[in-house]
Amino acid sequence: MGTGLKYRVLVLNRLWQAVNIVGVPRAFSLLLQDHAKVINTSDGSFELLNCERWLAHSAEHIPGDEEAFVQTVRLRIRVPKVLLLREYDRLPVQEVKFSRESLFERDSYRCQYCGNAFEAEKLNMDHVIPRDRGGRTSWENIVTSCISCNSRKANRLPHQAEMHLIRKPERPRWRPFISSLIGQDYDQDWDHFIKLKQAG
Repeated sequence: MGTGLKYRVLVLNRLWQAVNIVGVPRAFSLLLQDHAKVINTSDGSFELLNCERWLAHSAEHIPGDEEAFVQTVRLRIRVPKVLLLREYDRLPVQEVKFSRESLFERDSYRCQYCGNAFEAEKLNMDHVIPRDRGGRTSWENIVTSCISCNSRKANRLPHQAEMHLIRKPERPRWRPFISSLIGQDYDQDWDHFIKLKQAG
């Protein structure tokens, strides 16, 4: 792999919860300033190593050409896969912008009436309380609906169409960096610390 500068590093807060993904320069900055330790995932021990011990580890276990490393004058320094922050214990949360795609992600591409999963092109956005009855276009009043259920409900309230929501619609609060990993390639060692199915 040669230079590992294009690599990404998962960052956990001191409670071992994923809080960010950073580039290699930022990861080494956190390590060198003693704001974080490396979690050694290579042997499954999850041993915590400070900067000095990580350098020693890199010298003892010289990374091969296929591994991520940064070359210095004297040493190949392994790029850490996961860092643990020493002090930070919060969990950043970000409001999600309302959109068709975000709605389908919130509802896991499932019709909220029949519960079946569909491709995006076979789904609609349904106003639980119809617009002509004062229903707003908001997270709390829009659900994912299949075309069949959407047609059956028409311009009625769910109970009038003898239909029931499988889940109350709510405004999602996701950790955006984790939801962005869905469907993307990422380091398998991160699986110990992130749960994509719980990102919503």
